[in-house]
Amino acid sequence: MIRKAVFNDLAILTRLASALWSDCPKSTLGDELSSALSDSDCAFFIAYSGKRAVGFAECGLRHDYVEGTDSSPVGYLEGIYIEEPYRRKGLAKELLSTCENWAKTKGCREFSSDCELENADSLAFHLNTGFEEANRIICFVKKL
Repeated sequence: MIRKAVFNDLAILTRLASALWSDCPKSTLGDELSSALSDSDCAFFIAYSGKRAVGFAECGLRHDYVEGTDSSPVGYLEGIYIEEPYRRKGLAKELLSTCENWAKTKGCREFSSDCELENADSLAFHLNTGFEEANRIICFVKKL
C-alpha cells in the first residue's frame, strides 16, 4: 500500500530518510522534513508492507531550469528508499508512479531526477523505470 504522508508521519519519514541520507543528523533531517511537509510544492509518499512503513519517496516541483527539460514546473524525484528486505518487490516503482501522478496533477509534463555518478544501483533504477540520461552529471528526464 502507498499513501501520502501527513505531518503525523514525521517520525516515520525521519526514520526512513535517515537510512537514505545517513550523513545528515536526524535532528536536522527532521527539521527539513517538517518544513517540506507543509510546502505545497513538495509531497512525500510512504510504502507499507502490512502495517509496517518500509519505504518512502519525496517529490517536488522545480520551477527553475532542470537539465534536459523544456517545460516548467518539472516534477522532481528528490529521494526514494525501500528497506533492504522489501526491495525487488515493485514498491519503488509504485512510489515513483505515485510521484509522477502527483506531478501530473500539479501541471507537470516532465519528471526528472538525479543520482551520484558512483551510485550504480540508482542509475539502474532510473534507467529501468523509463528515465533517459540527460547529462553526464547524471540528470534524468521522463516525459509525463
